[in-house]
Amino acid sequence: MPVLPGAEPYRHDGGEVGVLLCHGFTGSPQSLRPWAEHLAAHGLSVSLPLLPGHGTRWEDLRATGWEDWYAHVDRELWQLAERCERVFVAGLSMGGALALRLAAKHGERVAGVVVVNPANRVHGLAAHALPVVRHLVPATKGIASDIAKGATTELGYDRVPLHAAHSLRRFLRVLDGELPQVTQPLLLLRSAVDHVVPAADSARVLSRMSSTDVTESVLEQSYHVATLDHDADRIVEESLAFIDRLAPRVGKEGTAPVG
Repeated sequence: MPVLPGAEPYRHDGGEVGVLLCHGFTGSPQSLRPWAEHLAAHGLSVSLPLLPGHGTRWEDLRATGWEDWYAHVDRELWQLAERCERVFVAGLSMGGALALRLAAKHGERVAGVVVVNPANRVHGLAAHALPVVRHLVPATKGIASDIAKGATTELGYDRVPLHAAHSLRRFLRVLDGELPQVTQPLLLLRSAVDHVVPAADSARVLSRMSSTDVTESVLEQSYHVATLDHDADRIVEESLAFIDRLAPRVGKEGTAPVG
């Protein structure tokens, strides 16, 4: 299937500091594209891949699982590391979970982690029924476009395939056991009001990981897809400050103003 217009992956070869951005479950690179472009404008090398099964139709996601999504970002990290001296990983929602696993698995290869509303579990009583229900019901209503900012939409599926949701649940359980292996500096940004991922998920991440350099920032004006919401510029500014603190760039080439 052709990729939906706007859901294409994004890459920029910039300086020796790189950032790998991971989008969320049923979403696409569109949700992180403005963030990626701002990082690129500030001279960073950026990779924003399209995860398998995403950006086309929800039926394609049904045939994939967490191993496919993680393997894809893992390859992207290796490729970015080949051309950059220092690499950061970042992500939204499930993309934040993928970024955390990359940090847990790659150790010093990852210089720091930035996550926005990271997912830690699939919530609701229905989650426990997924192993059975997924064989009876193909999909449920979508979760895209939880955005406070009017006239702004996320390019994501309007249906959630339950086979994929079951795989996501398994992945988050695996990751939860690996969070103590995350030792890198972390910037966690979470929305005060989020209708997809509750604040308890961020709290769980912070309580499980082993990092000592941790910054938590609350986004008061945005919902779940904060990267497209009122706090989008703040996410850019805080992530750039975080990266520059840990990997100062001489001259900071291409530092275009935000906005």
